Amino acid sequence: MTLFGLDRFLADPQLRRPLAGKRVALLAHPASVTRDLTHSLDALAALPDIRLSAAFGPQHGLRGDKQDNMVESPDFLDPRHGIPIFSLYGEVRRPTDAMMQSFDVLLVDLQDLGCRIYTFITTLRYVLEAAAQHGKSVWVLDRPNPAGRPVEGLSLRPGWESFVGAGPMPMRHGLTMGELARWFIATLKLDVDCQVIPMEGWQPDDAPGYGWPLGERSWVNPSPNAPNLSMARAYAGTVMLEGTTLSEGRGTTRPLELFGAPDIDARAIIREMQALAPAWLRGCILREVWFEPTFHKHGGKLCNGVQFHVEQSDGYDHQAFKPWRLQALAFKALRRLQPDYPLWREFAYEYEFERLAIDLINGSPLLREWVDDPAAAAADLEALALPDEQAWEAQRREFLLY
Repeated sequence: MTLFGLDRFLADPQLRRPLAGKRVALLAHPASVTRDLTHSLDALAALPDIRLSAAFGPQHGLRGDKQDNMVESPDFLDPRHGIPIFSLYGEVRRPTDAMMQSFDVLLVDLQDLGCRIYTFITTLRYVLEAAAQHGKSVWVLDRPNPAGRPVEGLSLRPGWESFVGAGPMPMRHGLTMGELARWFIATLKLDVDCQVIPMEGWQPDDAPGYGWPLGERSWVNPSPNAPNLSMARAYAGTVMLEGTTLSEGRGTTRPLELFGAPDIDARAIIREMQALAPAWLRGCILREVWFEPTFHKHGGKLCNGVQFHVEQSDGYDHQAFKPWRLQALAFKALRRLQPDYPLWREFAYEYEFERLAIDLINGSPLLREWVDDPAAAAADLEALALPDEQAWEAQRREFLLY
């Protein structure tokens, strides 16, 4: 049985003893739940030895009610517990001095998806930096990385840091939030009191969940468009669709597991992908689909597209599935079939107005340049990504807790 950091913290008064007499705040979202699906805010408020003084919500809000990017959450007073709820995706991205004065110890209980662009890890970095400045403590109640341990993608290049690029790691980083906290502290040279309450029994290399304790824990959306484990597995690739004009399936029941548009030929794209780099298609099945988003890109229009199916009759192939390469290959196939297709999104993305969203997402222009270069082959992208992946595998080793 897998016990998450929150479950261990709630069950063991000895773990909580150092917090006696201290003001405690919580950084959480809708997936911050116990084994029986009680939200961590309610579970902590029920403990007689914990003095809750505030809570914080990341992107999409503490309640997870905000659907899209760049939709801000306000501060509010929690009607049940009577404490202030501060938004770290509203007027500010980093906690203000006033917010930092509301607590002594911040508990971080965030379910991540294992992808560099997922902004909860950037928020983790920002609160660690603020805690170092203000002499506060941070305790990370660790949770699984549902994408498991595999590493994939180009590392973010210097100067490309952003709210969707917390640091020089590949797109699929393979760390838990607790491990990331240890990495941030070391690489940023932060002088901060940070404790990690590790999980018990987490086996990221074990079937069938490979990162997620399948059959033990219910999946709760950490953000509105993260509805299931298949999405979490594909996300390190499909998130790149946010930097394009293609629909990533927002406005459908399978967001970030498929892509499409009214003016593409999905069957031709699949054939081209199979011809260009068949090895990159391992671990999944590509299926032509038709869908009509109810909102967002191409809302109300019939789209032809491709869905990535990672669960097959013989299970999920953890090491074979390469979502970042798979989605890059789909872009390459579309570019070869329709060289003039307006693929790259040119409007604002996560409050960046100057740099292209696809470059911001990838942490450099390298992926886009590979897609747009007619002479570039799969081997050329492999030659760019493999050294980054190998370097990260070596660098992250000392921060692993499991």
